[in-house]
Amino acid sequence: VLLPTEQVSALLFIPGQPDTMCRASVGETVILPCNITSSGELDLSDSKIYWQKGSVLVHFFHNGVDSLGYQDMNYHGRTSIFLDEMKHGNFSLQLSNVRTDDTAVYTCIYKEGRAPFKKTQKSEIELTVSAAGYLKAFSVFNLSDPGQTSPRSPGDAQGLDPLTFSFHLLVTLVVWHL
Repeated sequence: VLLPTEQVSALLFIPGQPDTMCRASVGETVILPCNITSSGELDLSDSKIYWQKGSVLVHFFHNGVDSLGYQDMNYHGRTSIFLDEMKHGNFSLQLSNVRTDDTAVYTCIYKEGRAPFKKTQKSEIELTVSAAGYLKAFSVFNLSDPGQTSPRSPGDAQGLDPLTFSFHLLVTLVVWHL
């Protein structure tokens, strides 16, 4: 008779709606929230915190320290966690200089302890990144009066989506240059 020396546990996460939704513009810094419930201060010396985008490792914290050796290169130098708040269950991720390809569902996974007493909690955060932040730098010229700029930026135009507005502006400029 063989007795198992270690209990193996498997987690099955069923995809569904993310717990939180965040929005950011290209170039901004965003905080993806992840708060774990706990009855007291957490002992992080025997814990793992994974931040993932699908199967891509975005940030990893292991046994009390950041462990970024296997971090995906697209996130190198752009992620950080709030080390002083982690013992209270705040595992939020700060992502700097966001890009449109950062748009995705991110998963925060907290594993505490060793088998067979391992505890796991998970949270999903959907991040949507728009390019609207770049449009504020452009002036919109009134083609009927070239000496006047009105409005100053696409965001100043009431009721118009900045991306749609800039697209129509581009088409208009191409027509005028023909």
